[in-house]
Amino acid sequence: MEWTDEGIVTGVRRHGEGSAIVEVMTYARGRHQGLVRGGQSRRQAPILQPGNKLLVTWRARLDDHLGNFTVEPLKLRAEALMRLSHGAYGMSHITSLIHLLPERDPHPGLFGILDAILEAFEEPTSAAILLARFEVAMLAELGFGLELDSCASTGRRDDLIYVSPKSGRAVSASAGAPFAERLLPLPTFLLASQVTPTMAEVEQAFGLTGYFLTRRILEPRGLVLSDARAAFIASMRRWDQ
Repeated sequence: MEWTDEGIVTGVRRHGEGSAIVEVMTYARGRHQGLVRGGQSRRQAPILQPGNKLLVTWRARLDDHLGNFTVEPLKLRAEALMRLSHGAYGMSHITSLIHLLPERDPHPGLFGILDAILEAFEEPTSAAILLARFEVAMLAELGFGLELDSCASTGRRDDLIYVSPKSGRAVSASAGAPFAERLLPLPTFLLASQVTPTMAEVEQAFGLTGYFLTRRILEPRGLVLSDARAAFIASMRRWDQ
């Protein structure tokens, strides 16, 4: 068995005296692991860092074996990400979300979103906006997508300012007014990519996605949101002051 694909490193752990087991998020084969011989060496170790984009070739005798990776660097961005606190926290949180995906389950759309996010992640405001949108995409990939294009009550596509905590569907201002205290705020930038949000609106977005990630995905698995997520949001607050 053999295949070659683009992959973004999402995890590395030592194996034996000099090798490493590397996890990558690939375009066509989703989250996939493989053994990199010599992965702890001075030449290989800087390449095998979370956030780096590689060309990986996987080989194994049988499809269900761990297999071996050979890797070539395509975009080495881990060092730049780790220099910034929001980059380190953000990457740690992203990998914790990626680990929720079943292994070897294709998510080509998510790979593209992840690649685009990491390209723009050094700029703090862009990082915050993109990470909130990434969480929305993760909810969809895990089968719990939010329905934000029309009002759950009226079907209207305008004046959408709330989200129902029960259904995950948008609610218009008029329909939601009697129940406003029980609804979640819907930041406009999640509906229109050209809108530039304030940091308060970005925090509203994290409140929205955090609510559904916790209730629908993490709590049923006995998990909680990562500490890195909270640290990322705190770093955004400090930067915005």
